[in-house]
Amino acid sequence: MNPLPRRRALTHLALATLLPSLTHAADPPAPSPSPLPSFDHEMQLFMTERSIPGGALAIVKDRRLLYARGYGRADRDHPAPVTATSRFRIASLSKPFTAAAILKLVEEKKLALDDPAFTRLPLKSLLPADATPDERLARITIRQLLQHTAGWDRDKTYDPMFRTKQIATDLGIAPPAGPRDILRHHLAKPLDFDPGTRYAYSNFGYCLLGRLIEEISGETYETFTRRAVLTPAGIRHMQLGKSPATARADGEVRYHTPDNAIGENLFAPDGPKVPWPDGGFALESMDANGGWIASVIDLARFVAALDPAAPRPLLTRAAFDTMHAPPPPPVSRHDDGTLKPAYYACGWNVRPVGTAGNFNAWHTGSLPGTYTLLVRRWDGLSWAALFNQRSLDHKTRDAAIDPALHRAAAAVEKWPAEDLFPRFR
Repeated sequence: MNPLPRRRALTHLALATLLPSLTHAADPPAPSPSPLPSFDHEMQLFMTERSIPGGALAIVKDRRLLYARGYGRADRDHPAPVTATSRFRIASLSKPFTAAAILKLVEEKKLALDDPAFTRLPLKSLLPADATPDERLARITIRQLLQHTAGWDRDKTYDPMFRTKQIATDLGIAPPAGPRDILRHHLAKPLDFDPGTRYAYSNFGYCLLGRLIEEISGETYETFTRRAVLTPAGIRHMQLGKSPATARADGEVRYHTPDNAIGENLFAPDGPKVPWPDGGFALESMDANGGWIASVIDLARFVAALDPAAPRPLLTRAAFDTMHAPPPPPVSRHDDGTLKPAYYACGWNVRPVGTAGNFNAWHTGSLPGTYTLLVRRWDGLSWAALFNQRSLDHKTRDAAIDPALHRAAAAVEKWPAEDLFPRFR
């Protein structure tokens, strides 16, 4: 193991005395001393510098779970520690699961990615009777929804997934508006750009994919995704989350904001204000774009199952390649037509590595009270990191966890040999 620089080593020792015990009766005991101290150091440093109450980490190499543990507290106001099996809102890490569900339907020949989305999901059934839809909606393909190129740009207009109260008011229904209510409202608005011409991250597009899954499969989004994606990957403990603190799932952490922000409770507008993560937005409306709760073990099982070399891979090789292929031009191209260094594929950010077809894939997730990261590297190494608080300037400040964990991996001279997956049920 490469020695840590003196300043960082001293910080590591100080952090070890500040953070609570990392073991829990429900989990296998954490080995002592740690077999991967560089990862512990980076996780603890990241959390302490941002006053994050709790986090969790899992590391996979060549489909083996090498390491999994919790850090800090599941609730900053109580001593119960985070464990490797603690469940967190994973926010936009939900999108790779939705993409996998769509690709399972492709494998079953129930749809094709270049199908126009609104031939498979009848537009008239989603719109008010008096609406005049943007004619460009007819050109949107399923692939464009997956790759965020369908024509919605939240920076030019707004993100309807976070306007569930206003949408409910406009539709004359009780808040918060559900996914189909959001579609009914937003599909009546004009697109922000021509489909397929550029990239603009769209939670709404993934909300629409969830409804497409329901239309094609005849099941709820959660039921189909569980049957087609989670169960084959060996994942048994993921579920869609709920906003109110009283509706937390067993083993789910509590969520915090650095400024202790409070707001109107969307689920009880006449009641007292609540902490923002506990009802200031509607997680229930975000199923396919950001609604799942999971542990790092669940995410580790997912990345292991995606490996094409797995004995029973989750996707065929053709579907796996499709998941990571670049979007059609002109998206993610330079002026001369060459591909940019990184692009968004089907549910994953992708960065090609070298000239042999290798790549790194990753996704982040962010909600008030939540920051998440899932990374799959070209060399068989993957990790998942979950936190129960995000920074106020999370797009820059919290993004530091990504290079920190790559730095931790570079410091490892010998990886553990045991596969820990059998220890977790």
